[in-house]
Amino acid sequence: MAEPRRVVITGIGAITPIGIGVEGLWSGLEGARSAVREITRFDPAPFRTRIAAQVDDFHASDHIEERKARRIDRFGQFSVAASRMALADAELDLAREDRDRIGVMMGTALGGVGMAEEQHARYVEGGVRAVDPGLALMVFAGAASCNVAIAFGVSGPNSTNGMSCASGTIAIGDGFRAIVRGDADVMLAGGAEAPLAPLSFGAFAIIRAMSTRNDDPGTASRPFDAERDGFVMGEGAAVLVLEERRHALARGARIYAELCGYGLTNDAHHMTAPRADGAQAARAMRMALAEAAVRPAAVGYVNAHGSSTPLNDSTETLAIRQVFGEHAEQLAISGTKGYYGHALGASGAIEAAICALASHRGWLPPTLNLTTPDPACDLDYLAAGGRAARPDYLLSNSFGFGGINAALVLRRAD
Repeated sequence: MAEPRRVVITGIGAITPIGIGVEGLWSGLEGARSAVREITRFDPAPFRTRIAAQVDDFHASDHIEERKARRIDRFGQFSVAASRMALADAELDLAREDRDRIGVMMGTALGGVGMAEEQHARYVEGGVRAVDPGLALMVFAGAASCNVAIAFGVSGPNSTNGMSCASGTIAIGDGFRAIVRGDADVMLAGGAEAPLAPLSFGAFAIIRAMSTRNDDPGTASRPFDAERDGFVMGEGAAVLVLEERRHALARGARIYAELCGYGLTNDAHHMTAPRADGAQAARAMRMALAEAAVRPAAVGYVNAHGSSTPLNDSTETLAIRQVFGEHAEQLAISGTKGYYGHALGASGAIEAAICALASHRGWLPPTLNLTTPDPACDLDYLAAGGRAARPDYLLSNSFGFGGINAALVLRRAD
């Protein structure tokens, strides 16, 4: 019988409000400061919420030829740039690889919504002739994975999903499965989101999903805190290089962690509210653990979805208790969105990257702004300082609008 195909993480590319690249992301986590500020990308005055987590130091021309960058929307630029960083971090020489065996899986909730808004304004003012002729190719969600494939000439499995706030996690899970099945040896997998545009931002403000802590933005995203009042929108991207383990070992690659389980379910309940009993979120975690052949008691750390919304955080706590039972009391858990906000479809990929780095470097980041613990969120949510630890297994959760629940299990590399 053939040896099962195992999947390892050998490269990370990150574009986040707290830092760009592996070292930028890690330094931002160690700095323990929130990147949430008043919005400068557009005038937020009409909205109840006027704060967000922006990526202010990203310049597409640092990563993409300027002529090509102009033909790609910001979320597509993020996708290509994060992929380039991930490949460089993995030291993967594409000239020596079979590019038919390398694919791309990406996730994004809103795709090129910012470009769509901008071009619509041009249309209203100047008619159809004022619209960029490349609009259709810039805004469709598939531009994320297709532009990456074109940029690097990789012709393996390729897809972009649009499954709300779980999109990045689903893309990584799909990339993992493609390697396990034998469809590819290497997958670039992650998520990208650039939602900071008036119409899309306003849509979330209208449904009162976002924090209105405008006078103290650095404390607005506060997962599991009793005074949380909604999520804070962010932007960014993360891409992982996933490799079949023997392929990685044969080229002497540095391995951050092994990806060994994936679970995906739907609440089938409501478009915005999670199912109150947390049953399907719990089932996604159990599925990921079952695929990894890992007992719940072996898991040492959970990177929670922790969106800082009243219902999500308490429901996630309930779901974790269902899965881990008494062991839930021993789990180290953190919700890291207090650092960089909620980048929707990119969040799960950023958090998977954080799990891989935490496993490799031996430090679990804290939950920022957790000052008044909620009695309904009564687990060890790692407040100030984080914790030095290298758990054997780590779990990353992502839950999204529409009732999507996705979970990944990572194993320590050694």
